[in-house]
Amino acid sequence: MNNNKKQKLELTWIGKDEQIKLEPRILIEDPEKSYGEKNSENMLIYGDNLLALKALEQDFTGKIKCIYIDPPYNINAAGVPYEDNVEHSLWLSLIKPRLQLLKNLLSDDGIIFIQIDDGEQAYLKILCDEIFGRCNFVSMIVVESGEVFGTKAAHLDKTFVKVKDYILVYFKDGTKRMKLKTLWTSTPEVFDSHYSVYISKNLEKTTLLEYLKNIDWVSKLFVQYGIKLKMDNISKVMKLDNKFRDFINLDIANNIFQDQPFSRQLDKDILKKFETQEIIDLDGIYLFQTKSGSVRYYHPFSAAIHKTDDYESIVGRSTARGDLWKNYHIDMRNIDNEGGVKLKNSKKPERLIKDILSSYTNKGDLVLDSFLGSGTTAAVAHKMGRRWIGVELEEHCYTHCIPRLKKVCDGTDQSGISKTIDWKGGGGFKFYTLAPSLLKKDNYDNWVIDEEYNADMLAATMAKHEGFKYQPDEHIYWKQGQSTEKDFIFTTTQFVTVEFLDKINEEMKDGESLLICAKSFQKACGDKYSQITVKKIPQMLLGRCEFGKEDYKLNIIDLPEEGEEDE
Repeated sequence: MNNNKKQKLELTWIGKDEQIKLEPRILIEDPEKSYGEKNSENMLIYGDNLLALKALEQDFTGKIKCIYIDPPYNINAAGVPYEDNVEHSLWLSLIKPRLQLLKNLLSDDGIIFIQIDDGEQAYLKILCDEIFGRCNFVSMIVVESGEVFGTKAAHLDKTFVKVKDYILVYFKDGTKRMKLKTLWTSTPEVFDSHYSVYISKNLEKTTLLEYLKNIDWVSKLFVQYGIKLKMDNISKVMKLDNKFRDFINLDIANNIFQDQPFSRQLDKDILKKFETQEIIDLDGIYLFQTKSGSVRYYHPFSAAIHKTDDYESIVGRSTARGDLWKNYHIDMRNIDNEGGVKLKNSKKPERLIKDILSSYTNKGDLVLDSFLGSGTTAAVAHKMGRRWIGVELEEHCYTHCIPRLKKVCDGTDQSGISKTIDWKGGGGFKFYTLAPSLLKKDNYDNWVIDEEYNADMLAATMAKHEGFKYQPDEHIYWKQGQSTEKDFIFTTTQFVTVEFLDKINEEMKDGESLLICAKSFQKACGDKYSQITVKKIPQMLLGRCEFGKEDYKLNIIDLPEEGEEDE
């Protein structure tokens, strides 16, 4: 049978096409738990992260520069005993809707980092290719997060011990991305003997060895260590003596060179200079000509000198890190001390988050973590001058995140990256909870508005449900929100009469339109004015979304009974 329907490569699982109708909640600030600078834009949100992401959608779609998440690595870790294929289906059903919302929140030039382990990595990669587009895949970073010792070493005869995690990286839109910033790691040898040429500021050339021999304290230093002064031994003495290391790396690195091929075409007038000059300074590039007539240039040793992003950061010879990020197991030894809070198994080092944020973001950029855990991402973003939003459902939002972030604001948290970046404190955050579900069932199984909703909460929520921006006018009471310059919404719990509608109509300007959401109104109000639409709460909302659900931790779907075959 010929099937001309276009097929696509995708991952399928039990319940993949199950659609969740999320209720758009409002966020309610708790001023008693907010802290520090009153005008802070930083947000700590307590609540289910799927509902929280939906709540952020209206105001933050396309505004998040960087997202880092460290989701649960598998369902079974939470103590849910399912068969393997069901477990994977549950996990994928958990993560898919969150990734879809996160993608919407990303700015066009935004980037997302997702940390994961072997258990779901392969599934997650295919799912991310589908959601973000394979063309927007950046890299899969391998993070050395453990080492083989202690209890792990006891399993050497059964498996290859796990010492790594993965971080999947995707752009929102690869055509609009910025450049990634290079992260540096130190090289095993602190000096490269190929850098054998010394050139002074006056373009006088000698060998590096001759230059060093003429410096009295350097010659005595090599004698002191019993090492002969030659090119192959420079690295040895740099490792032994900090003064000599700094002399090479910091004082004369701009004067040390090795020659390299030069591929650019040169004008004849520049080439003519070689008749009288051994070295030509071409906009800071030192050129010379070989006996055979080819042109080469002197590459400076200073180009290989960077401040590294290693556990022990140094200024010295280094190389770009690439997609293998080593030695974070060293951070893990002291991870309980970071932020003054402990979180078994899932806490991540501040240095790891710092390196992630350093690779793409700048001060003032907005960072989001919707699996905040102990608050590491928020703490690091805060110290680095990024704005941040963190979402956490578990109780450690109160026991870990709040106290940790308060200490960050106060400057009393000097753990993690604080000393590296000279963090002294400052800033603040606002604490939010999700509003309860707007509707609930009464004793007669009818949907009614939850009594926790006051008039302002109801107006803000209805504006969000209808796609209006809630911003009450200071003077005109019925202009509570708007979707366009002349399209407004008004929510009231009062009984709406024709006379009430007449008064509003008199105040409306030409071209303006109004949606009135009311608990009850006169039947004649329905079609009284073409520019005024009146709808009844809650009937107008029924069927749109899932009311009354507070927890989407496990998006459990209906599974086939045992023995039931697929059609």
